[in-house]
Amino acid sequence: MRRVAVVGGGAAGMMAAVTAAENGAEVVLYERNDRVGKKLLATGNGKCNFSNRDFAVEYYNGNGRSGADSCKLEQIFRQFSVKETVGFFENAGMLVKEKRGGLYPWSEQASTVLDILRLELGRRKVVLRVSAQIRGIRREKGGRGFLLEPFESDGSYHAVVIACGGCAAAKTGSDGAGYRLAERLGHRIVPVVPALVQLRCKDDFFKAVAGVRCEAGISLYAGGENTDGTEGCAGDRGALVQKETGELQFTDYGISGIPVFQLSRQAAYLLREKKRVTASIDFFPSMGRQEFEAMCGSRLSRISGKTVEEFLLGTANKKINLLMIKLAGLKPEAEAEREGKKRLRMLLYSYRELQVHVSAANSFEQAQVTAGGVDMAEVSDCLASRKIPGIYFAGEILDVDGRCGGYNLQWAWTSGYLAGKNAASGGRK
Repeated sequence: MRRVAVVGGGAAGMMAAVTAAENGAEVVLYERNDRVGKKLLATGNGKCNFSNRDFAVEYYNGNGRSGADSCKLEQIFRQFSVKETVGFFENAGMLVKEKRGGLYPWSEQASTVLDILRLELGRRKVVLRVSAQIRGIRREKGGRGFLLEPFESDGSYHAVVIACGGCAAAKTGSDGAGYRLAERLGHRIVPVVPALVQLRCKDDFFKAVAGVRCEAGISLYAGGENTDGTEGCAGDRGALVQKETGELQFTDYGISGIPVFQLSRQAAYLLREKKRVTASIDFFPSMGRQEFEAMCGSRLSRISGKTVEEFLLGTANKKINLLMIKLAGLKPEAEAEREGKKRLRMLLYSYRELQVHVSAANSFEQAQVTAGGVDMAEVSDCLASRKIPGIYFAGEILDVDGRCGGYNLQWAWTSGYLAGKNAASGGRK
């Protein structure tokens, strides 16, 4: 019987351990925390959006800003994807519900998913070693197996699955230790940055709109190098990188919300490259040009007797209106008619392109996932190391990260399944 060690008791590690045991291996799962699945409990605000019916490899990133190897991901997900994930959990007894494509346990409790995985670990007789941090992986003398430091007394293993996670949410145990293990084994680590995280901005008006939530379109732009701290002029924002639409949230230091999270990995890599990064906010993302111009014309025809603030009433959140008035150099109490239609039209058009200057992504502690990790070019389609036979990788430690919406957990299930299955079989398909 093959012996398999799994390093890391998160979503990917538990799936790898269950799958390896199901395929006939004797499995020991090592977790540095005092219990497995700590990070899993926080996913989806505790509701655990564990996958998504709306699935495509285009929803995944990798290789820094260059883009993931979509052909390789297609091959990987073809072996285990959404259908197989739902089947796994349903067969284990979990009812599943769908909300706008997102898949959740019927209870909408992340603890249900964790309890299912713990139940399966027990059924498969996986040995759990908690409060057990692995400091090194080395070949046994003679080269036939692997020993884990400092747990050499546990004996040697035919295969090791490294599923230690990334750097996001370090308080749950993800502190980048897996990258150090991978580097010592000769693997290249694509530089890591926080992803699915808030963005900090240089502009001084955010305290005035902190807490406001609104539907908005956000376009991310990258300019030239910005090593001296200058922001450039309005017309010097650079090239469009990515566009997103959704509920934007203003904080006292910058911007947050799902569309910001979707842009954040690109912003983080650009900033790492010392690029100047700006975001353009459109407060009327669902309005086409003609509809917007008709709206402007209608409002401008009814300015008589109104102040500038009253002219904007009903267009956006009051705090946003007051901010846009201030940025336009106007006063809320000024008579709209006296300001003139040309100036008021310019004020309305400014709602389609509020520029903010991004200074940083929030830290790994606030990030939901890590972008970067073990270079996917150095692992096979069955997630085996191309450098050291018998070593496998799964989950966030690999250079694959997905959008919000259950895609990162789907990667955990897929990669955990493949790594566990192939570790148990010695890499045979």
